[in-house]
Amino acid sequence: MKIIRDAFTFDDVLLVPKVSGVNSRYMVDTSTNLTDNIKLNIPIISSNMDTVTEHIMAIAMSKAGGVGIIHRFNSIENEVLEVTKVKREQNIIIEKPYTVSKDTTLEKLRELSFEKKVKSFPVVENKKLVGIVTRRDFEFEENPNLKIEDIMTKDVITGYTKISLEQAKTIMNKNKIEKLPLIDKEGRLTGMVTSRDVKLLEGYSKASKDKNGRLIVGGSIGIGSDYMERAKALINAEADFIVVDVANGYLDKTADVVRKIKKLGVDVIAGNVATRSGVLNLKRAGADCIKIGIGPGGACLTRPVAGVGYPQLSAILDCSNSGVRIMADGGISKSADFSKAIAAGADTVMVGGLLAGTDESPGVIITKENVNYKFYRGMASINAFSDKASKTDESVDLEGYTPEGTETLIQYKGSVTKIVNNLVGGLRSAMTYLNAKNIAEFRKNAEFVLLTDSGKRESKYK
Repeated sequence: MKIIRDAFTFDDVLLVPKVSGVNSRYMVDTSTNLTDNIKLNIPIISSNMDTVTEHIMAIAMSKAGGVGIIHRFNSIENEVLEVTKVKREQNIIIEKPYTVSKDTTLEKLRELSFEKKVKSFPVVENKKLVGIVTRRDFEFEENPNLKIEDIMTKDVITGYTKISLEQAKTIMNKNKIEKLPLIDKEGRLTGMVTSRDVKLLEGYSKASKDKNGRLIVGGSIGIGSDYMERAKALINAEADFIVVDVANGYLDKTADVVRKIKKLGVDVIAGNVATRSGVLNLKRAGADCIKIGIGPGGACLTRPVAGVGYPQLSAILDCSNSGVRIMADGGISKSADFSKAIAAGADTVMVGGLLAGTDESPGVIITKENVNYKFYRGMASINAFSDKASKTDESVDLEGYTPEGTETLIQYKGSVTKIVNNLVGGLRSAMTYLNAKNIAEFRKNAEFVLLTDSGKRESKYK
């Protein structure tokens, strides 16, 4: 047995200020890369936990400039549905609009409208656009057997496939229309632009978007029996990246799954590990970004149960400069922790407990003794582990399971926007103190000073 070295976490240190020419926090650039192919405007990721991220949270995070990862404690179909809701929230071009035929009845149209939450449908025959039916066409019609052909607009104003946002706006403004179907030279439907999406795109200039202007979102898989089926379904739903979500990223099987998923041609994030050797192992397997953190999460019991882990700040420092993007996962309880994680070398930071209890997190508000709460749990808690058996194809052994996650009520916090703004505001402030206009300069200029117990009290850390 040997003691390798001293290791530290966020409250053990402070960042040392520098003489700075960065005179305002609004002068700094907080953009970063999640992977080499995916850029974000803020380095915040909402955790793939079932009490943190489903489509509502993922939409909010991407609009803010970060990204959300849909959790895998669900059926494949439901995880795909969550991803699809994010991808359809905001587009320059809706590449696969929902369509109807001329023979569709009004009754069927209304069922489809309710199911898909869509009010306008291009009418297609043999892949060619022959009309469009909108809410105004059918809202007051009473005959359920009426055919779409009898109420649709036949002289449709259209654009061509490779239309720009400005061109689409010009056509819609000139013709006073809200939906612009796109066609190719043969008249085949290739997409649609809506005025709603144009307004959303203009209102969220800092949003994380793919090449088609849609919000970015990730899907997660495990290493159980359904991982390949789940990954292929998520890729087909156009998830922008896949997270191989395993508490123990050191397992040989974790690296094996990463190698196999990379062959599908998608960016892969893998973890969790907490040492340089763990990072290099997953890097060799092909991971584009690696999650750092064994046991620092507020809902994680790995350290008290298994006695395994690594203080999070030292883990980030040890794993940085490994030639691969890293994501700090866990241990963030305030904006200062977030800033220190970035300064230590994390490209992005995953946040769970701080975002739980918000309007955008899954679950209902519970009132207890006149205080509002929402439920929050670690994904290695006993009930989360049990739910996995009923919602996925992964086999579980409850009898032999020792939970490494906790469950609790977390006080209701309101909108997640306030939490995100607070984290980013703290980072911007730290960057001005360190004379850093961007994340690269922030890391380069960062120096940490170790705190004594008195220093921690003075810093309000105790």
